[in-house]
Amino acid sequence: MLDDVLLVPEARHAILLSADGLLRAHSAGITKDEADRQAAALSGVQSISRSTSGFLDTEPTPWRQTLIEFAGGYVFLVAAGPGAYLAVSAGEAVDMEAVSYRMQKLVDRLGRELTAPPRQDAEAGALR
Repeated sequence: MLDDVLLVPEARHAILLSADGLLRAHSAGITKDEADRQAAALSGVQSISRSTSGFLDTEPTPWRQTLIEFAGGYVFLVAAGPGAYLAVSAGEAVDMEAVSYRMQKLVDRLGRELTAPPRQDAEAGALR
């Protein structure tokens, strides 16, 4: 599923990571070792980003997205559900709106795929 967001021209890599920096999934074009390294780094970026919400001069609000710009491109980092984040790297000529749109669509899809109903104890369910 992560490769879907890479259909935008100039999009390069995608990773899904947990809040504690563990890699949950990665796109085909990045090695597992590099994806692991980026997951650890990006969880730190998210934590730092979240801690700056007071700079808005409002009540603290939930973090949603961080965009990092480099001379050669961008890294997009978005919330992908409780304790999960989606990151995408892209070249400097990327259509940023198209990447953001595809990332949100992927987050919606991931939420449906990864959400499972709570398990019930068979005996407890039978007693009700």
